[in-house]
Amino acid sequence: MAIDAAEIKRVKAMGFLHNKGTENFSVRVITKMGAISAEQNRVISEVAEKYGNGKVTFTSRLTVELPGVHFDNIEAVRAHLATVDLMTGGTGSKVRPVVACKGTVCNYGLQDTQALGEEIHERFFNGYSGVRLPHKFKIAVGGCPNNCVKPDLNDLGIIGQYVPNYDSDLCSGCKKCAIETVCPMKAAKVVDGVLEIDKELCNNCGLCVGKCHFDAIEDGVKGFKIYIGGRWGKLTAHGIPLRKVFTTKEEAFDVIEKAILLFREQGKTGERFATTIERIGFENVEAQLLGSELLERKQEILDAQLHLVGGATC
Repeated sequence: MAIDAAEIKRVKAMGFLHNKGTENFSVRVITKMGAISAEQNRVISEVAEKYGNGKVTFTSRLTVELPGVHFDNIEAVRAHLATVDLMTGGTGSKVRPVVACKGTVCNYGLQDTQALGEEIHERFFNGYSGVRLPHKFKIAVGGCPNNCVKPDLNDLGIIGQYVPNYDSDLCSGCKKCAIETVCPMKAAKVVDGVLEIDKELCNNCGLCVGKCHFDAIEDGVKGFKIYIGGRWGKLTAHGIPLRKVFTTKEEAFDVIEKAILLFREQGKTGERFATTIERIGFENVEAQLLGSELLERKQEILDAQLHLVGGATC
């Protein structure tokens, strides 16, 4: 092969992954949560036909890959994609492309996940693109507890919540309780003539809201549950939820930023966020994420000369 290892590493950072045994590469095209326009779709197809092997594939992060692009055509591909505001990338020890479910239009969606995901994409994928981390950092946004995009298997996952406001004084203790019937988690039960909701079982899906014939649960509070430390791969780990439900987008975004800053400062080069949390303790991490110090020291953390030599193992 005429292409040396240094060049393969250089173009990988630009989103061009080597097709082993060849001088060809798969170009990774960044999307915003898998959403592209019809015009962008046409240009992607043009690039696949003109420079690749004619195929378009998709990654688990909802980005697009075009295999079979020769090394000599890398800059031409980037220029062609840029005509419709598409960029390549999505590799390396940094914040990775954001994944979001279709909660915006889904019957179960409790949050506008596409708009939320786009904001996170701009603020943390684009905004933190030059920030080196100990390893990759994946973010997923789910609109409800159905967990279609598996937020709890990401370094940080957001899940839409609808916490029911239950007024026990309005409960009539119906023999056939509409709330007990509709609850998918079996968290609601009539005990001694009064409905009880087990907070340990309730996942705040909101399906009970408005279902009581006597208005015992007429509304609720919408918000976000945040999981940290999820990981999929050779060593799996389920994310652990923070103890509070965040009721504003701004609160949730602050937690995301603090998690990235904490990982950059306290993570060891080459380890995933799950390992950092395990090493320094979940309670310690949670306290920092719910506090303000990390944001107060944001610039100091970003300016620190950390993770200059890669150590990621996958």
